[in-house]
Amino acid sequence: MNDILTQINDILWTYVIMVVLVCCGLWFTWRMRFVQFRMLGEMVRLLTDASVSSVSGSRQSSTKKHISSFQAFAVSVASRVGTGNLAGVATAIAVGGPGAVFWMWVMALVGGATAFVESTLGQLFKQHAGDYFIGGPAYYISKGMRYCSWKPLRNSGRWMSVLFAILITLTFGLANNTTQANTICGAMSQAFGLSPVAVGAVIAVLALIVVFGGIHRVASVSAFLVPLMAIGYFFLAVYIVVMNITAVPHVLKVIVEDAFGFSQVVGGGIGAAMMNGIKRGLFSNEAGEGSAPNAASTADVTHPVKQGLIQALGVFTDTLLVCSCTAFIILLSGLYESPELNGINLTQSALQSNIGTAGPVFIAVAIFLFAFSSIIANYYYGEANIRFMTKSRSVITVYRIFSGGVMVMLGALVTLDMAWNMVDFCMALLTVCNLVAIIALGKYAFRLLDDYRLQKRQGIRDPQFHRNDMPDIADELECWE
Repeated sequence: MNDILTQINDILWTYVIMVVLVCCGLWFTWRMRFVQFRMLGEMVRLLTDASVSSVSGSRQSSTKKHISSFQAFAVSVASRVGTGNLAGVATAIAVGGPGAVFWMWVMALVGGATAFVESTLGQLFKQHAGDYFIGGPAYYISKGMRYCSWKPLRNSGRWMSVLFAILITLTFGLANNTTQANTICGAMSQAFGLSPVAVGAVIAVLALIVVFGGIHRVASVSAFLVPLMAIGYFFLAVYIVVMNITAVPHVLKVIVEDAFGFSQVVGGGIGAAMMNGIKRGLFSNEAGEGSAPNAASTADVTHPVKQGLIQALGVFTDTLLVCSCTAFIILLSGLYESPELNGINLTQSALQSNIGTAGPVFIAVAIFLFAFSSIIANYYYGEANIRFMTKSRSVITVYRIFSGGVMVMLGALVTLDMAWNMVDFCMALLTVCNLVAIIALGKYAFRLLDDYRLQKRQGIRDPQFHRNDMPDIADELECWE
């Protein structure tokens, strides 16, 4: 089964996903006039305002139970910042060479525009779910596709939305959690010699405690863990870079040369570097995959573009910040050329060579925080889509047990290759489904961005959106009265 999945994944990623992702990112970047770069200052301002409002309570809603914009950002970053940043980067470098890092950066820069479109659409088509909002690709596919100008897509909204809901539940709520648990257990085993079964049982219990609290508990835990782990890891990487500052120019040279095939240190040349960099980059930053819009949709904001911009910033935070930290730690150690090291073991060994015996322990603690936050965020992505398909509380309860318990324990026991192949296969199908939707519905994100920019030019600091501003689809926009 592992060999079959490997062959299928190679075909999907080499000839389909890689090409479509890059083309979509470039098209969105050009069509929105490089929004991810031109509005970077606005992204930071919005996130700062959002973090303040998350402490003082939402300023746009009379219902304080609504999820704040910062909490929604934290949930999405919690899912992004996980094993992909520590084990995934290491795997990309081990298999594709240092050049894979360059292509991860490219995916982040281009993917920022894609992330903006999908998260803006998630906000636009969100709906009420008791005392919070719910949404994501399944919702904007179901509601938006019926207005698509191309008839085959106009009639495909229902089955496509159900297909996406099934795929994201399998990918994030189930398969993805196996890689997170697998990486935690590997790190704990190397650092402390702990049994994978025992570690898996502890993770499962903790995850179940959080997931049975629903989105509010997931958001609260994520808002606490994400800043703590990201800032701590960043300062550690900065310390290592400063201590090896003379070697940094050489590392940058190796990355660029290997990315374009001038000097393949590891792997199969430029193709291996590109494929592994893009694949692991997508797994890490999730731009275009359709996962982040599920978190973005929960935010209580006055204009859909606000959360679109914040989620674009999340892509940069994930790849340009956290993934780069791991890459420099590994490349400065020189251990990436060792054939027996891969995944989290490579990251731990690299850190140990930089800071001594405390390295594996630090990475074990870091990966526990990173991966555990991903487990609970991944769970929510599945729940949001199960709620799209059914309102049955018993189904949701069974899903919570499987996502937070059974799949975590399974991840503690399967091999690393099998865990990654399962995720890569599900993620490929999921991404294709979402990309078709955002290409068809991107025009609404473009209109919203034009409206937001117009209000900003008119001196309005806090742009507002109402469903009457889009009368052609107003009936589908229940949360924008």
